Amino acid sequence: MAGPLSGLKVIELQGRGPGPFGTMVMADLGAEVVSVGRVEAVAAADHESPMERMFQGHRRIDLVTRGKRAVALDLKRPEGRAALLRLIERADVLVEGHRPGVAERLGVGPDDCLGINPALVYARITGWGQDGPYASTPGHDINYISLAGPLDHFRRPGQAPMPPLNLLGDYGGGGMLLVVGVLGALFERSRSGRGQVVDTAMVDGVGLLTTLFYGLRAEGLWSDQPGSNILDLGAPHYNVYETSDGRYVSVGAGEPQFYAELLRRLGLEGDLVAEQGDPARWAGTRDRLAALFRTRTRSEWCELLEGTDTCFAPVLNMAEAPAHPHHVARGSFVQVDGVVQPAPAPRFGRTPAGRPGPPVNAGQHTEEVLGDWGFGPDEVGDLLASGTAAQA
Repeated sequence: MAGPLSGLKVIELQGRGPGPFGTMVMADLGAEVVSVGRVEAVAAADHESPMERMFQGHRRIDLVTRGKRAVALDLKRPEGRAALLRLIERADVLVEGHRPGVAERLGVGPDDCLGINPALVYARITGWGQDGPYASTPGHDINYISLAGPLDHFRRPGQAPMPPLNLLGDYGGGGMLLVVGVLGALFERSRSGRGQVVDTAMVDGVGLLTTLFYGLRAEGLWSDQPGSNILDLGAPHYNVYETSDGRYVSVGAGEPQFYAELLRRLGLEGDLVAEQGDPARWAGTRDRLAALFRTRTRSEWCELLEGTDTCFAPVLNMAEAPAHPHHVARGSFVQVDGVVQPAPAPRFGRTPAGRPGPPVNAGQHTEEVLGDWGFGPDEVGDLLASGTAAQA
């Protein structure tokens, strides 16, 4: 495959959320990713997870599996565990997202895997981490961003918090940080020749993303009152406004020169620029801007403000975003097998990522992968015949 991670061999113990997203990023960048799932998932829909049951009656298009190959093994059988360990012997990275202790009970914990492959990067991704009072309890993105602190600021005064989908915990503080950890461990391995365990906890990652705000708070420049700060819809110059057709636009004119240009184009020149640094006067200015933006449609505001030094952008939905001229010009979205989806990112000048592959189903490549990774035809046949492995 094309991309800067071409040649990297990654095994993923199939899960949900941040782990598969992190390995998708690696696959996008050229890594060979093998997702190891359960044999039951191949044979019976009765074993669908609650998340899968939400989609009953709809064709599943699990894009975070794109570009991977899928193997199905029964890890509760000694033969299944032995087969996985043989794969791990040849791998550079293993990603597992079980609760603490589960991988150890399956016989594929860090000691088991690093014992046979000392150069392995053993990457763990959990919500709460491997230790601490919450470590053994279940949770999801909304819980992690609650405990880490930022969820309280995703609201206007008097309203309940509204989580930013599951982008912050699962993907920003989880999957992306997992990738950073893996790349850091691989760089260190290039000097030492030794692998190590990477412990990624979403609650840690979300906390890390709030570092700037702890600094602002220490300076007295950030209030614990939601909706009163420059970046949480407290400021008139950094806000979202409704338009006359019920759509929305965003302005992010944090610097005085951009705010002055915004006000000039809105016909509000005068002393409002001086008020930008006075939080006590923000509420009145917000009301004035809100009333003004409600006088025109989103398209009319785009005609006036897009492409200007006003830090302006329309608020687009997922149907509109791929068709916006900026995304079209950059190729920010691609279509694979008729499905529109984000293109791989970031971009590389000398080793660009290739076009993403299609999503895969459980056990779709069991025979192919086992053969490619050193199993003989008879061995593969025995694993399939015994039910230790399954081919979709």
